[in-house]
Amino acid sequence: MPFDPQVTAMRERVVAAGAPPLYTLPIAEARAADLAAIRDAAGAGEPVHEVTDRCVPGPQGDVPVRVYRPTANAAPLPTLVYFFGGGWTLGSIDTSDEICRHLANSVPAQVITVGYRLAPEHRFPAAVHDCYAATSWIADHADEFGADPRRLAVAGDSAGGNLAAVVALLARVRGGPDLVAQVLVYPNTDYRGGTESMRDNDDDALFNRRSVAWYWGHYLATPEDGLDPLVSPLLAEDLGALPPALVITAEYDPLRDEGEQYATRLRAAGVPVVATRYPGMVHGFFAMAGVLDGGRLARRQVSDYLRDHFGLPRLDT
Repeated sequence: MPFDPQVTAMRERVVAAGAPPLYTLPIAEARAADLAAIRDAAGAGEPVHEVTDRCVPGPQGDVPVRVYRPTANAAPLPTLVYFFGGGWTLGSIDTSDEICRHLANSVPAQVITVGYRLAPEHRFPAAVHDCYAATSWIADHADEFGADPRRLAVAGDSAGGNLAAVVALLARVRGGPDLVAQVLVYPNTDYRGGTESMRDNDDDALFNRRSVAWYWGHYLATPEDGLDPLVSPLLAEDLGALPPALVITAEYDPLRDEGEQYATRLRAAGVPVVATRYPGMVHGFFAMAGVLDGGRLARRQVSDYLRDHFGLPRLDT
C-alpha cells in the first residue's frame, strides 16, 4: 500500500523546508536538528506528577537518568527502563521526553530513561555497558527508586530498541535483572543488512539505507564488531529464555525486515512474541504522535502490552 496520507503530508513538509538529511551534517548540527524535528512532530509533552534528573554509577563514571513518576503514591511502581533512539550517535534524554511522559501516564508506570554515552566519541560497547549497568542498578536499588523489582521491563525505539534487546540478552547471560517484558520499536538487529526493506527504502526525505550506514559507521570501531550479538542480536545463537517481547515495525522502514526476523527467531525459541507491522508508516513514527495517528495507535498498543505484563487492568478508553 502507499504511504499513509499523514506520512505523505509530513514528507511534503520536509521536502518544502529543504532540510538536508541528517547524515550529511556534522555531528553537532545533526544532533540539534534531530532533537528539533522530534520535538516538532511529537507535540507538547504531557504533565507528569514528578520528573527527576539524577545519576547512577556506570562502568566509566556516572550515567544520567531521568525518572518520570505518574503519581504521588509512595508505593513501589512497575517500572519501565527506556532507551532513546538516534543511531547510538544522536539523541539524549530529552529526545524521548515526550514518549516517556506519555507512557508514564498511560500505563501507568514509573519510566526511567537512560542517558547512555554516544558515538563516535564513545563507540560500541559503551552504550551497551551504560544501559545494562543502569538497568541493573535500578533493579538492585528498587527501594531507592520506588520501583517494584518484580515488575521491571525494558523498551526503546530504533537504536534504543537494539539496546533494549541487548540488555535483555545480557540479563539472561548474567543472571539478572529479571525482566517481565521487552518492547522493541523498529529495532536494529543485524549489522549485515541485505534485506529487501533495506534495499527498497532509499528516499532522501526519509530515514533510509544511507542513514543506517552513517549510524553504523559512527557506532562501530571495526566492521567485525557488527557480528557481535551485542551489536546484532539477530546473530545470537540462542534466543531462548528471554522475556516476552512486543516488536513493532513500520511498512516503509529499512529496518522493517530485520525487526520482523528477530521476532520470528524469538518465537521459534519459545519466547512469547507479539509482532505488529504498521501499514503506511515510516521509521520514527512512534515519536511522531503529534502528527501521525499511527504513532498514537502504536503507543496505545505499547501501553496495553505493558499493562498486561505488569499485571495492571486494561483501560476502557
